Amino acid sequence: MENRSTFTGKLGFVLAAAGSAVGLGNLWRFPYLAAQYGGGAFLLVYIILAITFGFVLMVTEIAIGRKTQLSPLKAFGKLNKKWGWLGKLATIVPVLIFPYYCLIGGWVTKYAGVMLVGQVKEAASDSFFGDYVSSTASPLVWFMIFIVATALVIISGVNRGIEKLSKILMPALLVLTVGLSIFVITRPGAMDGVKYYLMPDLKNLTVKTFLAALGQLFYSMSLAMGIMITYGSYFSKEEHIEKATRQIEIFDTLIAFLAGLMIVPAVFVFSGGDKEALGKGPSLMFVTLPKVFNDMPGGRIIGTLFFLLVLFAAITSSVSIMEAIVSGLIDAFKMSRGKATALVLIYGIVVGIACSLGFGIWSGVSIFGFSILDFLDFVSNSVLLPVVGFLTCVLVGFVIKPDAIISEVELNGEFKMKHFYIAMVKWVAPIFIFAILVSSVLEGIGVIKF
Repeated sequence: MENRSTFTGKLGFVLAAAGSAVGLGNLWRFPYLAAQYGGGAFLLVYIILAITFGFVLMVTEIAIGRKTQLSPLKAFGKLNKKWGWLGKLATIVPVLIFPYYCLIGGWVTKYAGVMLVGQVKEAASDSFFGDYVSSTASPLVWFMIFIVATALVIISGVNRGIEKLSKILMPALLVLTVGLSIFVITRPGAMDGVKYYLMPDLKNLTVKTFLAALGQLFYSMSLAMGIMITYGSYFSKEEHIEKATRQIEIFDTLIAFLAGLMIVPAVFVFSGGDKEALGKGPSLMFVTLPKVFNDMPGGRIIGTLFFLLVLFAAITSSVSIMEAIVSGLIDAFKMSRGKATALVLIYGIVVGIACSLGFGIWSGVSIFGFSILDFLDFVSNSVLLPVVGFLTCVLVGFVIKPDAIISEVELNGEFKMKHFYIAMVKWVAPIFIFAILVSSVLEGIGVIKF
C-alpha cells in the first residue's frame, strides 16, 4: 500500500475536523432550532449530548479511520468482511449531500457579494431571495464558483489543500464569530434575546427538544457522513484520539453557541421579541437576517462580515464532504487524486444544476412530493445519517466489540472514558439514534409535526 497522506500534526487535524463540523449546521440550523425549541432548554440539552453522544460517535469514527487507514468505503470491510456493505451505505451520504450543499454555498457566496457592494436594502426585500433562487443563470454562476473553489482545495491534497485552508479560515471564523456576537449582544434591547437563549425554561425540556438536539448533533459534528473516518485515516498514530476529539467538540460547540448568541438576540431586537421571526430553513439566513442588517446601524459592514463568516464555514465543510467521496474513489479504484476530484466535480455540477433548476424552470418536478433538493436532503439527513450511525454502533458494540476501538485510542495513553464509552456505544447510543430515525422519517413524510 502507498504511504497515506497525513496531517502534519494534531493542530492541523483538529482544525480540519473542526472545519468540517463547523458549517451551515452551526450557523444556520442551530440558531433556528434553539429558538424553536425553547432557547436555553435546547442549548442545555445540546451541550449535554455533545459531550456524551457526540464524543462517543466521533471517537468511534476517528478511531475506525486511523485503525484501517482507509476511507469509509473500504474501512468497514477491513474491520469485518461481512460488513463491507456498510461502507457503501456510509459513502452514499456525502454523495447525496455534496451537490446541494455546494448549491447553498453558492447562495451564501451571492449574499456575501450583495452585502459587500452595499445592496442590503435590495436583499431585505420580501421577493429578493425567491426571485434569485427561481432564476436560471445567476444561481448557477455562484454555485459554479463555490464548487470549483472546493475542488481546487481538494486537488491540492491533504496538507497543501485541506490543512492549509483550515489553518487560515478556522481562526478567522472564530474571531469573526466572537466579534459579531459581542456587537449584537451590546445592542439596545438585545438582553431579552440573550436571556431567552441562555436561561433554560424547564417546561421546554420535552422529548421533542431532546430529539431535535440529538438530530442536530449529527449535522453539527459531521457524524455518520464518513467524514470523520476519512479525516481519521489521515491522523497520525503518534497523536491521542481522545484529546483531539475533545478539542474538536469544544471548537464546534463554541461556534454553534456563539452563532445562536449572535442570531437569536439580533432577531429579537429587530422583531420586537417575535420568536416566529426566526423562521426556519432558508427564511432565517436569506430573508430574515438581511432585514435585520438593513435596519441595523452599520448593517452593510455587519452583513458582509456575517456572510463571510458563513462562507468560511460552508467552504471548510464542503471540502470535507468532497474529500470523503474523493478518498473513497482513490481507495477503491486506485485512481489519482486529480482524476477522482474531476469525476466528483462533474457529478456535483450535474446534480447541483438539477437542484437549482428545481426552484425555477423544473419547479414542477417532484420526487415523492419533494423538490429535488429536499428529496436529497430527506434521504441523506433524515434517513441515512441515523441508519449509518445506528449500524456503526451495532458493528462496534456487538460484532468487532468495543475493545477494537479502545485499543486504537490507547495507542498513546489511557482512554479515560473507556467504561462510559462501552456503555454508550453498546446500549444508550443505538436506542436513541433509532428514536431519531423514527421521528425524523415520520416528520419528513408528514405523519407528525415537531
